[in-house]
Amino acid sequence: MNARVRFLAAVAVLGLLMTGPFIATAVILVADLKDAERAMAAQILLPRLPIGALMTLVGFFAGVHVLRLLFKQYVHGLLKMGEMLRLMLGANRNFRVVIDGPPEVRELGRAANDLAQQRDELLTDVEAQIARAKATVEEEKNRLAALMSELAMGVVVCNLDGRILLYNNRARLQFKALAQGPTSMSGGALIGLGRSIFSILERGQIAHALDNIQRRLRKGSAEPSANFITATRSGQLLRTQMAPVLATAVDDTEPLVTGYVLTIDNITKSFEREAERDQVLQSLTDGSRAALGAVRAAVETLLDNPDIEPELRQRFVGIISDETLRMSQRLEQATSGFADALKTRWPLEDVLGSDVLAAAQRRIEDKIGLLTKTEDLDDALWIRADSFSLIQAITFLAARLQEHYQIRELRFRLSAEGKMAFADLIWSGVPISSETLYLWEMEPMNVGADTSPLTLRDVIERHGGEIWFQRDKAAHRAFFRIVLPVAEAVPELLPELQSLHLRSDSRPEYYDFNLFAARDSSIDLDRPLAELAYSVFDTETTGLDPSGGDEIIQIGAVRVINLRLLRQEIFDQILDPRRPLRPEGIRIHGITEDMVRGQPTIDAVLPAFYEFCNETVLVAHNAAFDMRFLELKELATGVRFTQPVLDTLLLSAVIHPNQESHRLESIAERLGIDVIGRHTALGDAFVTGEVFIKMVPLLKAMGIVTLRQALAAAEKTYYARVKY
Repeated sequence: MNARVRFLAAVAVLGLLMTGPFIATAVILVADLKDAERAMAAQILLPRLPIGALMTLVGFFAGVHVLRLLFKQYVHGLLKMGEMLRLMLGANRNFRVVIDGPPEVRELGRAANDLAQQRDELLTDVEAQIARAKATVEEEKNRLAALMSELAMGVVVCNLDGRILLYNNRARLQFKALAQGPTSMSGGALIGLGRSIFSILERGQIAHALDNIQRRLRKGSAEPSANFITATRSGQLLRTQMAPVLATAVDDTEPLVTGYVLTIDNITKSFEREAERDQVLQSLTDGSRAALGAVRAAVETLLDNPDIEPELRQRFVGIISDETLRMSQRLEQATSGFADALKTRWPLEDVLGSDVLAAAQRRIEDKIGLLTKTEDLDDALWIRADSFSLIQAITFLAARLQEHYQIRELRFRLSAEGKMAFADLIWSGVPISSETLYLWEMEPMNVGADTSPLTLRDVIERHGGEIWFQRDKAAHRAFFRIVLPVAEAVPELLPELQSLHLRSDSRPEYYDFNLFAARDSSIDLDRPLAELAYSVFDTETTGLDPSGGDEIIQIGAVRVINLRLLRQEIFDQILDPRRPLRPEGIRIHGITEDMVRGQPTIDAVLPAFYEFCNETVLVAHNAAFDMRFLELKELATGVRFTQPVLDTLLLSAVIHPNQESHRLESIAERLGIDVIGRHTALGDAFVTGEVFIKMVPLLKAMGIVTLRQALAAAEKTYYARVKY
């Protein structure tokens, strides 16, 4: 029986206690009086009955008021304290009961806080012991995650259902580049924890490779693996190697495959280069065959007929000359056309130019004792280079300058222009000649006891660069300029994410070994809340009236898997609403007309958002508001969000029905969550996600475990009646 029903029952009892004795007494007296006595009593009492009734009503209402105050202080106060105690037990250990109400309730609150403090001390000690026990396991996990994160090849680990449970940054960047259509927007959604690898690779090829591995295991193969090449929907070629993740069976007789590791390499460019090379070789072969035949026929004719007429001899000599010239031209074209492909085989990596020069400085000072300094270094410039051979080349030049021209100091300068980086080696004193530089280019790069089979020209050519000598007459200085390729742009976080100061370390976000045991990922209403995948989202809009023409201007979302907020797997997109923004709205969400101008419209963004949150439960705060905007766009976009929706506002009313506020800030404060990036779609999605994660154990403590139970409990709250 809830507090409201009990209060009404208490009011009814109060009314009976105040009127019942008088009515019963009157009935008994009337029954005992004679007719004359009844008439006399009626004559005396009836005129005074209104006064008595009025006094009874006044007393009744005074009693109800006193009863209401007592209920508020004791019943409601104790219920509110009970919610706070459950909050301390479940979601926020640091929360404490507010000491309020009558003396007895305040004393109970102080006792509860004292017990909570003792509980926290015990839990802290227990957690410390558990942390020490788990340290070794966590260390192994982190080592694996660190190793996977730093590998230059894309690595993805899946369970047997194809659900991704680990991936590294290289794989994320590879698949982001493959995303097309809706998935290419706002980072793409091809890869993520809990997502299916079959959205990228063909299910049949994976099953065939697994079958091959199983057969090799049964035959006792020590290194069972499978290799295959597949084409993605975007036409890219991926070379894939599969290795099994094994667990020992119960009977210890045969290892069980619990998942598989995929190492993935995009070979599209190398395949295209190989195809171009084959085409060049084929063209060279076909063209040379006919030319060689003509030359051979002409030579044989001349040899067989030594007395041939001069004019005819000259004609055959001309044929030989023309055909050899054409063969020479074909060879030059083939060499020129394939030069870039040859250069790409030299292993070059993206490195900071300033790091290479700093290493060269240390080597020069250690090896030859020459003083070095820097000037005008572009510290943010990335170059593609083999740092070891490049440092060797710079050290070799410094040694030659010191040996032949006795320079006392060498300065370094680093700059860029377009796709070229300029590394300058500057000295004061006697300039050298171009002939000297040419001779140095051809020498092996030997410095003291360090020898190298490479020449300076080898290093420059393999970098696809150039080197020349230049004088600065005004400053009485000279310098070598080494031209190197600039690295491709390093992907950066979105400006919106940078403003939220999110963690840049990707390692903890990219693995969840608990997914090994996961199987069917469909949205089953009877599955526990802790086992489902969620997309927590929020929208920013031009106003609060979706039916009146207001539009979405930003959608932000983040995925939750195994009750973990995956801050790297996000959707964040600003939209052009094609209508003016309201000044009062700009002051809240900070999105201006300049920010929305030129952005994609809802027709392009909504399909991308659907791809992101497909096969997940939607979660939002005051979800009825956001879902109404999405529902109104169903006809225009053809996108329908049919999955279940959980609302943290309604769930808060389920968990804390006696709390005064269910605003997102109030809930976050009760649960001990810091609010960052409020009134941005992605920022609110992060806060809502953290709130929801802490709500799940509180719901479980109330007996609400499954998705169906959570939806039913939310529908019974008062706030569920709010419509937009």
